[in-house]
Amino acid sequence: MKLQGKNDQELIRMYLTGREEGLEELIRRYKSKIFTSIYILTKDQYLAEDIFQEAFIKVINTLKSGKYNEEGKFLPWVMRIAHNLVIDHFRKEKRTPLIITSEGFDIFDVLGLQDESTEERIVREQTYKDIRSLIQLLPSEQKEVLIMRHYADMSFKDIAEFTDVSINTALGRMRYALSNLRRMLKTKELSLKAS
Repeated sequence: MKLQGKNDQELIRMYLTGREEGLEELIRRYKSKIFTSIYILTKDQYLAEDIFQEAFIKVINTLKSGKYNEEGKFLPWVMRIAHNLVIDHFRKEKRTPLIITSEGFDIFDVLGLQDESTEERIVREQTYKDIRSLIQLLPSEQKEVLIMRHYADMSFKDIAEFTDVSINTALGRMRYALSNLRRMLKTKELSLKAS
């Protein structure tokens, strides 16, 4: 039987018995989809290549340690690994996603940045810091949808496909994320004044 005719589990078993071509076929089979998903999030080819390689190092380590038990769900498992690596990268870089209010304004634009005094700049920087810390308090599903939508500029269709949920679920998570941020902002009594 040719490698193309084998299912993912058979290829994994081949690899685990020392036949490298099993893993090579899995990579050939899914490289395009996995790499594209990473690239959509990072918008950086070199970073996407690094994360792709890092994802497969984790795959190899997990397979060799005998901890893989996804029962025929190889692609979603690798996509989750890649997705988590992208989120970890953004978290380490401390890149702040844009946050759009229900009126369609970027929340940071609402702060009014023109001709600000030193005091206004300090207040603005503190507000950014507060909002970043509030984003970190969101449940992980809400945080990741917010980051993918507003930092990576992904469509809800792409987010739904990438996180393996329905579009309605992705939309709901975004709605809850924004609602929770608004509630936390009120609780923290952050003063966001329109310019």
